[in-house]
Amino acid sequence: MTTLNKHLPVKTPDLAFLLAHPAHFFALGFASGLAPKAPGTVGTLLGLPLFWLICSYPLASQLAIIAALFLIGIYFCNVTGLALGVADHGAIVWDEIVAMMLVLAFTPNTWQYWLLAFLLFRLFDIWKPFPIRQCDAKLKHGFGVMLDDLLAAIYAILLLQLCIGLIQ
Repeated sequence: MTTLNKHLPVKTPDLAFLLAHPAHFFALGFASGLAPKAPGTVGTLLGLPLFWLICSYPLASQLAIIAALFLIGIYFCNVTGLALGVADHGAIVWDEIVAMMLVLAFTPNTWQYWLLAFLLFRLFDIWKPFPIRQCDAKLKHGFGVMLDDLLAAIYAILLLQLCIGLIQ
């Protein structure tokens, strides 16, 4: 965890912090980022019902919504990271939510494939293979926070599509 200002302490988000600014509310995934253990996994899980709300839309509409959520997420994550003193604080989970939604846009609508999509995304988000780890280390603030999860989503989509091709 790299602090943004070595002279200021890193804040621990709580309910008051969550409600202090709308960006915090969204960046912390409607409070899912406040989970005491594995907030990234909890945030990723939140992406499933949120995607379900748009899964009946045409793919182009889904992607437009997800792109808008990605772009506004740059702002949410930047504001919240600055307020916490850490660009990619573990409680910031908007990036996982949006990235999981992107993976689901390319996933058949069955619980088995959704489970596989979830597991693959978490694998790549935690593992951070090349170039995800390098991007995560070099790019900070809102864009960097969102980008590393976008790359993990792309890896998950590619492997998921390979699995689908082998199964069908």
